[in-house]
Amino acid sequence: MENFELKGREFIELNNLLKVTGLCESGGLAKKLIADGLVTVDGEVELRKRCKIRAGQQVGFGEDQITVI
Repeated sequence: MENFELKGREFIELNNLLKVTGLCESGGLAKKLIADGLVTVDGEVELRKRCKIRAGQQVGFGEDQITVI
C-alpha cells in the first residue's frame, strides 16, 4: 500500500497517477492497462483513462494499492 499526495490539486487523472507513482513506465502503457480492465478504483474496474481521482480514493493494479490523500 502506497500513499499519493495531491499537494493542493483537486484531482489527478488515473493514467497520470499510474505513471507518476511508477506503476507504469509510460502514459501509453497506463492507458492500455486501464482499457484492458486491469485497474480498479475503490474496488471497481475503471475503464476511463482520464478518470479524475480525488483524495480518499484507492487505486489498485495487480498487487499494488495506492491511496490518494
